[in-house]
Amino acid sequence: MGNEEIGLFPVFEVPETEEEEDVAAISGRRSVLFDMESGDFVLDGAGRMIEADEQEAYVQWCVKAVTTARYACRAYPDEIGTELDLVLEEDYREAVESGVEKEITECLMVNPLTEYVGDFEFTWDTGRLAVSFTVKKVDDEEFEIQDLDIGIGG
Repeated sequence: MGNEEIGLFPVFEVPETEEEEDVAAISGRRSVLFDMESGDFVLDGAGRMIEADEQEAYVQWCVKAVTTARYACRAYPDEIGTELDLVLEEDYREAVESGVEKEITECLMVNPLTEYVGDFEFTWDTGRLAVSFTVKKVDDEEFEIQDLDIGIGG
């Protein structure tokens, strides 16, 4: 069926196009171990980077996605990252906690490999807010991300 003209408006079939690479494809790639505390890759005795297994790579993706400000890195799609800076400006702890929970959950749920995010716990200290939460990957066990420092809150 080609282009057909009916009245004033042409009718035609829309060709199929290739979809852009989705978040699952990005997070499902091979990855190397990264030490978040030192800010550097983990090396073996010969100075070579150590490859992360699929679960380790997914956990690293989760931490990186949550700690990346949305729209700040042009290499990432707009769906990657959080807008925690806006949430941390709230006046009340309850509002900050609710906003952080919402931002983190939305951030991680864009990945089709994420089944759920929950069990949030917050640690308030002078000049510091840390969050711990549970993530469940589809067809895998749940794991905890603990004491992730997300900045200063209300």
